[in-house]
Formats: sequence, C-alpha cells, structure tokens
Amino acid sequence: MTQSTDTAAAHVSRVTLGPFPPAAPSDPHAPHVERAHVDVDASATQGPLTRIWESIGYDENNWTYTPTGKRLLRTFAELSGGGYYVRPHYVFCSGSGFGIPHWGSGNVYHEDAEGRPYYDFSIVDQVYDAIVGAGHHVLVELGFTPRDLLPPEAAELTVVPSPTVYTAYEAGAWGYPPRDYDKWAGLVAAHARHCLERYGEAEVSTWLWELWNEPDIYYWRGTPQQYYELYTVTARAIREVIPRALVGGPAVTSGGLEFLKGFLDYTSRRDEPLDFISYHTKGCRFTTREYRPADSPPTERLSPMSTKMLYDIREFNRAIAEHERYRDLPAIVDECDAAVPAHFGRYDNRNYEFQNTEYYPVFQVKLMKKILDLNARETVKVRLATSWSFYFEGERYFEGTRAFLTAGGVEKPLLNAYRMLSLLGDERLSATSDAAWSVDELDHTDGSSMREEVDVLASRSQDGTVAALVWRHTDDQYQTSERETPVRVTIRNLAHSTVHVRHYRIDAEHSNSHTRWKSLGSPQDPTPEELAHIKAGQGLEELEPARTIETDSGRVVLDISLPLPAASLLILKPAR
Repeated sequence: MTQSTDTAAAHVSRVTLGPFPPAAPSDPHAPHVERAHVDVDASATQGPLTRIWESIGYDENNWTYTPTGKRLLRTFAELSGGGYYVRPHYVFCSGSGFGIPHWGSGNVYHEDAEGRPYYDFSIVDQVYDAIVGAGHHVLVELGFTPRDLLPPEAAELTVVPSPTVYTAYEAGAWGYPPRDYDKWAGLVAAHARHCLERYGEAEVSTWLWELWNEPDIYYWRGTPQQYYELYTVTARAIREVIPRALVGGPAVTSGGLEFLKGFLDYTSRRDEPLDFISYHTKGCRFTTREYRPADSPPTERLSPMSTKMLYDIREFNRAIAEHERYRDLPAIVDECDAAVPAHFGRYDNRNYEFQNTEYYPVFQVKLMKKILDLNARETVKVRLATSWSFYFEGERYFEGTRAFLTAGGVEKPLLNAYRMLSLLGDERLSATSDAAWSVDELDHTDGSSMREEVDVLASRSQDGTVAALVWRHTDDQYQTSERETPVRVTIRNLAHSTVHVRHYRIDAEHSNSHTRWKSLGSPQDPTPEELAHIKAGQGLEELEPARTIETDSGRVVLDISLPLPAASLLILKPAR
C-alpha cells in the first residue's frame, strides 16, 4: 500500500530510513560514463538465479477479474514457467465490489440480526479464480476489518459528506482492529477452508498468508501489541485449516523498522509460527499534487533513489539477522517501487512522467540486480520484490500512474523490463563491468543517489544459452547525453564453437509505446490506425537482425552502444 503523508523534505537527497522516501534532485553537471567494458565468464556459475521479480500487487482487487485484468495476468503467466505471486488489497473489506483507484472490497463477512457470522465468497472467488486460473499463486493479504466487525471507537472517525466520499468506513474505519478476535479467527479459518476446498491443498500450500498491510502507519489504527496479538490469532486459525500454510508479516513501510523489531521480538519470544518476513521500500515521494496547468514543467526536477531502497532492504535484513532463528527465512519485499503513490501520475506532478518512459524499466532492471548483489553479501535473502503495479480503469493515455498498461490496453515500457528478465536463464554467471556502481558503496555513501553506471546481469540456461543483460542508467530522469556510450561485451568460456546471437533493446526508440504515442502528437482519442501504430512498438524489440557467429576458442566480443537510459539483452544460443 502506498504512504500518503506529505513531507516538505521530499527533495532532500539523503539515504535514510523513514516514512517519507526522499527524491533525488536533478544534477545537469553529473559526469557521464565515457566507455565501459563488460566481462562475462560463461563457465563460472554463482548458483541459481533467484527470480525475485516474479511478483506483482495492487490496491484495486476488483479489477483483477475484469477482461483487462485477466488479459494482463495471462501476459505475466507467459513470462514465467511457475507463475507470479499476486498480492491484492482489501479482500476482507465490506463493499459492493465496485472498483475505484486505491479501493476495493471482497465483502466476505456479515452478521445476522443476532450477531451470528456468515460469509459470502462470491467476489473473492472471482479475484482468486482469475489469479490461479492464469497460472499464478496468491500472496494472501488478510485485511482489513469488515464493517460488521468494527469496534465502537471506529465511530470517532467521521468524514464531510461529498460526491467523492462514500462513508467513514471507506475513508479508513476499516483500519481499526476487529472488535472480536474470535470472530476474526472464524473469518480467517472460513476463508482458508474455502480456498482449500476450491483450489486444493497442493496449490494453497504454495501461497503466502500475510496479516494486514503497513500496520506501522494509518492502515492500523490500533497499538503494535494489538497487531501482535492478532497475528497469533490469525496464524493459529490458518494453520488449523492448512497445516503446511506459509504464514508471515508484518508488511511494514520503509519507516517501520522499530515496528518490525517489536514484531520479531514478540514472535520469537512466544515461538509463534513465522515462515517469511515482509516489509516495503519506496524510492521517492514527490509533492503530492500540484494544481497547475497540464503542460507546465515541474516545480523542481526530482527522481527516485535506488540507493535509498537498497539501504532500506539492507537495514531490514540486518535487523532480521539479529534473530538467529530467523536468518534462513525469506524476506518478502511485497511493495518494492520507485515512487509512491501508485495512482498519482504526470497530471498530479510532472516528476511522475518517468513512469511512462524508458527510464522506469531500466531502473527496475538495475534495482533487481542490485538486490541480488545484496543477497550475495547479506545473511538474510530477499525472495520476492513485488512491483505494486497493475492497471487503472478510466485513465487518459499515458496518465503516468504506476501501471503496466495505459488506456486502450496499450502496454507501457515498464512491462518490457519483465520481458527481459524473463529471458534470463536458471543459473547466474559471474559478470563484471568496469563502470558499475557496487552495493558495497552503501557503506560509504554520502547520501547521494546512484551515479551513472553501466552494469550487467548474466545467466546460463540448461541448454547452454548465455544471456547478458547490460544497461546504462543513473538516478536522474532528466539527465541525458548527446552521445551513446560504447560498451565492449566480452563473453568467455562458451561451451560451443558457434552461437546464434539476438540483441533486444529498451530505449527511447525501441520497445517504447510512449515514444510512438508522442510522435503522433500525444492523441487522447487515437484513430484505429494510430492505435495500431502505438501498439506495434509496445513489445520487446530487437535492435539488430539476429546473426550466427563463430567463437574464438569459446570467446565472443560484442561491441554495443547505449544511450541514456537504455538496456540491451544479448542472448547467445548454441547453434545446432
């Protein structure tokens, strides 16, 4: 879930844990990488490549089962052999099932006139059926408090009636702890039992069952102790129905380190079941909304900070590692995003424009690699890094929200980052760049953003195919370069004498529906011909024709050039 409290310090470029992710100001004088050399050793495996990116989530659970939602889920299924983990919000919230940005409802729990609970899973069935039917697994977020379980103090939350506000319930009363923990346990058990019967033990045993979302901020209007006690009740209810269920939490924000520590102290002291530990990180939050003309420039040029996100992750994982019993548990970063909130776009603040452009997919590729680098150095490992992105109904073309689709079902460039990552093999290979930023620099950072770099993530498949994902990026969406950076990619110790080479590219001109839309004058009602032209550039494009080359004693040298920002995926498949 997104953090919505504003901060006047949002422009400060410092790496600090806190509820207000900083943003990096633009630096027009930052140095560029003049040239780079990338080296890949095709014989030096570093073990399995953990596919931490195979997870998405979103607020609007009622859009899961729309035709567009179902198509998008099928698209992600094509990118994964084993399916993604999908985390929808608001499953237990009361409501009509009508989806709007930042809200949804499963409408499961009800009480009769005598206060006896009964359940209706008709909406939730549509949500989970769409996810499981597409070949994915559910990251079950057990939240929030149904209307019939609100405590008396929830009446203290009032709202001013207006055409854009329903009731105090939708405005946040659902964040209060349930008034009856036994009835909550009954709801959780009924939900688990229903899922077990509908999807089978083999499937639901792969799911991650998580209590609540971001209880360190306004999503939880109780005390930390009340949350801890609710965790005990919830975990017991799930395990009584599904003994092998994977249960965890607490899904805190980047400012929730102390809450997390208290939670771990509680679960450790009481020997509570805990199979994974979850938390969130965001790269920035810009001034919320600027009520200015649509085409006006931003008040201040700001960008996300990948260094801030990596610092968050490292500090959370080190806190977890302080508990010896938890050192082998997976860390689930089930909201891992460059900016908050998801439903704000370029019309709210011009700095959100990066969510339309090639900047974002390259940022995401870079971030996933750096998290894997942290995994190699730290005791606690990240298992999933969830993109809190799906799609929004009723948008204008390229609204700029954090989504994989825009109006007209057009795929945004961000989706191509996941296409590139999906083409990587099962094993990670040793690969270096002489122009890369290292996560070791987090120990010596002065609080600045990640500088311009050229870096690489390489892999090998069982059939001997080698893939090298190479990018040029900096934490500044406004920094550009008049010249491309030449990069020499040397791949050594290939097992075959002849390889078939393909070269995929994401940049301003390739794999970029946004550029095509702008070239037509940014139409908000494109003709069928214009829409076809836009969609023709939405997939992953090859920069050059595929070719077959002979290796030099298992060695191949490929010279490429990278604009800023850009990512190239080089795939060398053995020629039979």
